This record gives sequence, C-alpha cells and structure tokens, in this order.
Amino acid sequence: MGMPITLAEVEEARRNIAPVALRTPLVRLQAEAAAEVYLKLESLQPIGSFKIRGATNVMARTPREKLERGVLTASAGNMAQGVAFCARRLGVPATIIAPDTAPATKIRAVERMGGRVIQVPFAEWWRTFETRAYPGVDATFIHAFDDRDVMAGNGTIALELLEDLRDVDAVVIPWGGGGLSCGIAAVMRELAPRVGIYAAEVETAAPLAASLAAGEPRTVEYRPSFVDGIGSKTVFANMFEHARKLLDGSLVVTLEEAGQAMKLAAERNRVIVEGAAACAVAAAVSGRAGGGKVVAIVSGGNIDLEKFGELVR
Repeated sequence: MGMPITLAEVEEARRNIAPVALRTPLVRLQAEAAAEVYLKLESLQPIGSFKIRGATNVMARTPREKLERGVLTASAGNMAQGVAFCARRLGVPATIIAPDTAPATKIRAVERMGGRVIQVPFAEWWRTFETRAYPGVDATFIHAFDDRDVMAGNGTIALELLEDLRDVDAVVIPWGGGGLSCGIAAVMRELAPRVGIYAAEVETAAPLAASLAAGEPRTVEYRPSFVDGIGSKTVFANMFEHARKLLDGSLVVTLEEAGQAMKLAAERNRVIVEGAAACAVAAAVSGRAGGGKVVAIVSGGNIDLEKFGELVR
C-alpha cells in the first residue's frame, strides 16, 4: 500500500485547480440536531460535485502527449462529468464507462459536455476500476478514487474547511470508492489530528463498515437505490488500508434517513443534496459522529429533479 497523500501534494493541487474549481462555502444547517451541523457545499461546483477537484488536478499533472490520446474513466456520473468537463476545456476526447444503473440525468450531463458514454452491466463496470482499461478504447485511464493526484485534489476540501472552522470536532464524508474520504482524512490527520473523521454509507451498499468490522475487505449485497453516487459490493484493498489508518469508522444510514436529510437541507437551507451527500448529512444530524461542531461534506447535488421532488414529498 502506498503512503497517504502529503500536504505538499495537496498544496500543489490547490494551485492546479484554482482556475477551475470553486472554493466552496461552509454554511450552518438551519435545523435543530444532535450536533451543530455545517454543510460543505461541493454541490455548488461547476459540475455540481467535488469530482471536479480530482479530475482537474490529475489532468493538470498528466503530460499533454498522454492527454492527446484521449481520457477514459469509469463512473456512475459525477467523476464522468468532472473528466468530461476538463477534457472539453483542454480540447481532448473523453470516454466514460458507466453502469447501466446510472441515472439518465447524469448521463445526459456528460454527453452535453462532449463525453462519449458506454453503459455496461454493473459487474463489468466495476471490473474497469480493477483493470484500469476498457477493450477497444486506447486512452489514458483516470481512476475515480484510487489515484494520488485525485486524492490530493479532494484533500483541498480539508484545507478550506479548516480555514473556515478551525474548531471543528468531526467531519462526515460519503464513502464511494474512498478517494474523497481518504483525501480529506490525510490532511486532517496532519493538521487537526484530534478531529473525528467518519465515512458515511447507506444500508443498501455498505462494504466499508463490514470490512472494518472484519478487519479485511469484505463483499456485501448491493441493492441499487436513489443513493447512486456511492455504494458497491466491496472495497479495494489499497483503499481499505488507507481507510483503516485514517478513519474513525463508517456510519451507516437508512434510505429513509437519507431521504429525510435531503428534505431537511432543501427546507432549511434551500440546498439540493443528492443521495450520496444526504448520507453524510443524515449521519451528522443523528449525532452518530458525536456532538459539537460536525461538518457534513455535501459531495454533490446531481439528482434528477423529478426524483428529488418525489423523495422530499
């Protein structure tokens, strides 16, 4: 297993992403809860999610001759948009391998940015993360989470967070592949080691919680739901080792709790929170990350508005 990302890598990433990614606001959730909850609004990024940070940084650090071949990634939607956005900006082609469960809203967004989408069965999609390639596509692969440059881009969130709320007590982060959680946690462990760092998962797909309990990567049952930005059957061994050293645990929420968190953020703060981000908000509101000042990373807001309306009703 490689070492966690360093502060020097994250500081360089901050310079790399400055022309593209926003420095997002940190706002207090206007609701009574078991903790004083704050929302880090990555949903306000140009593509509606934090993924623009990692995508921008990795492409900034990739030689132009490799980018000219085109770029390839595997994503259910948000990293796909990050890579497609950056590829269009740099004038290079982008191909996205997406699961057949990916929301049509996210697929359309990628296509609007000029990305070519290939939808495949979930198992085949997951294999792309392992092989870092796709048959018939000769392009530079950008891994959505198991990549130092991607994690360094994500770690810039922690720098901003600590500048805005130095006395934070805990941070709750949606766990998909682990690139967001481990990127943020690596910075927090260096600069604010006393802060609790928790992953957030949903009951229908929570491999990290099972793996941490077992002390090794485990496979769990996966059921698709409106929480489509996170959740899988298992945890990559490399990411598990990072998580075991950097995180204080994984907090698993129900679909009902995630839906209630979406409604709460919309009603009280007028913020659209997608299912993955809602898991972090739900865990923070419940008090499972402790009391005091708890930050929920609102990783994205990319959800079909009709589906969003159904859920908050």
